[in-house]
Amino acid sequence: MKKNKISAVFVFVMLIAMTGWTAEDKMIPSTPEISGPEVVAVSDIRISEADSAAGQASDETTTESIDIEEEQPDHGIGHKLLFYIPNRFLDIFDFVRLRVRVGPGFAFNARATELLSVFLGGYASIYVGLPGPRMEPVVKLPVGIENYSGMSVSVADATTEGKRGPNYSPTEFGAGFLLLIFGPDIGVDPIEVVDLAAGFLFIDIRGDDL
Repeated sequence: MKKNKISAVFVFVMLIAMTGWTAEDKMIPSTPEISGPEVVAVSDIRISEADSAAGQASDETTTESIDIEEEQPDHGIGHKLLFYIPNRFLDIFDFVRLRVRVGPGFAFNARATELLSVFLGGYASIYVGLPGPRMEPVVKLPVGIENYSGMSVSVADATTEGKRGPNYSPTEFGAGFLLLIFGPDIGVDPIEVVDLAAGFLFIDIRGDDL
């Protein structure tokens, strides 16, 4: 009899304990688990945004570097004094174009500045003589190769010039032709006369000083 009472008490206690555990499970809210792929996806998005921002910063830095490299250096007084005589000597020959072309072709040109100019034909030749305005800090030799073809009227240009064309100045006056294998090319640029005069005062209006 005593054993029966003890068993009954034990069963009663177990029932109460099980009821309590069940109640606690209902009261504690379940926390949703974040699966592995979702965590990786969020991390990838954050990394991608960081990479994009870094890429934009890199592009801006590259653009600024290119702009800095394209800026021409401002020569000091020592450089200007050293090249003073050579630059004035080159300026003297800049305002005159006087040369002869030898090579196969047929062409005609006339110029009273770029707005009043015409060219028609094509040729591949060797020239000898004064090459005309430089318009940049280089030294042009009195002999070289020249190729030019197509047609142009004023600013409407359908010619193929490249690096071996005549490089006429937009303010140049002149004329020339090539008939079969021979032809002259002459011209003068008034702005180069002004550039020569201003050069004696260390003013380079054409930007062609070395």
